[in-house]
Amino acid sequence: MDTTTFLKKTIGGVTQVEPALTPPTSSQTPFVKKQKLGASKSKKREIPEGLWTKCPSCSTMIFDKELDNNLQICPKCEHHFPIGSRERIHSLVETCSFEEMDAEMISVDILQFKGVATYRSKLDSYKKKSTLKDAVVTGIGKMGQHTVALGVMDFNFLGGSMGSVVGEKLTRLIERGTEGGWPVIIISTSGGARMYEGMFSLMQMAKTSAALAYHAQNRLPYISILVNPDYAGVMASYASLGDLILAEPKAMIGFAGPRVIKDTTQAELPPGFQTSEFLLDHGLIDAIVPRKEMKEQLVKYLDYFAAGKKHVNT
Repeated sequence: MDTTTFLKKTIGGVTQVEPALTPPTSSQTPFVKKQKLGASKSKKREIPEGLWTKCPSCSTMIFDKELDNNLQICPKCEHHFPIGSRERIHSLVETCSFEEMDAEMISVDILQFKGVATYRSKLDSYKKKSTLKDAVVTGIGKMGQHTVALGVMDFNFLGGSMGSVVGEKLTRLIERGTEGGWPVIIISTSGGARMYEGMFSLMQMAKTSAALAYHAQNRLPYISILVNPDYAGVMASYASLGDLILAEPKAMIGFAGPRVIKDTTQAELPPGFQTSEFLLDHGLIDAIVPRKEMKEQLVKYLDYFAAGKKHVNT
């Protein structure tokens, strides 16, 4: 008997049809294929950009609003993220006390520099990205009861490189502080002199250093604050000339980078080389001050300098 035929049985006058012994062919009843597991959409939700930031030190995911409220410092490991010049000024001076100087001064392509991209195009690009005219913001403000001449560099503009405008703005700031009898505070973060301006950028090292020497002759204090990173021509000039040199935690500070030094000397560098902690241990800076404590410490230092000046005058 063909097993594909149906068997009929009569039970109590009622005819029943038994199922076939083999499944029906596809032409009779098609099978429904199950969807492959890999074809289904993943339920994993991706983290939206612009809401969370991963700490490079401890890998903690930090809500951006919390990071902003904490002055761009990781709440878990105290890692100091980069911060813009405007935000830094706001965190240091008294509310509405800062008057910016030379805000419209801009760099020009005096050498007509050409490379992969022209210097002029780079300047235009970074002005749009950073909303700054150049790599430093200078002005007069108040910290506590003290009027100070404050300059803050910004790494977001061409790596904080020092060109003619940076050197000129800082020199004018120092001279204004000397005329007013005010302390000068410069916060430095830079990759060094700006190569697009050749020797014109290197001349700024001597110009700023000369202005600081005149400032020192008038027995006025200069506080230099080093933040990550701080290298080359900037570190070799005004950044290292402070009466008091402070640094943020774990800031990288030096003249040439560790890789360049290692390749040149063919020697193993000591652990923590060029960090602010290493420089403090070797007497090259005076103190490491966390960002959240910087204003309070600066006011104390300014109080000390003011008391010393008053004692000398009497």
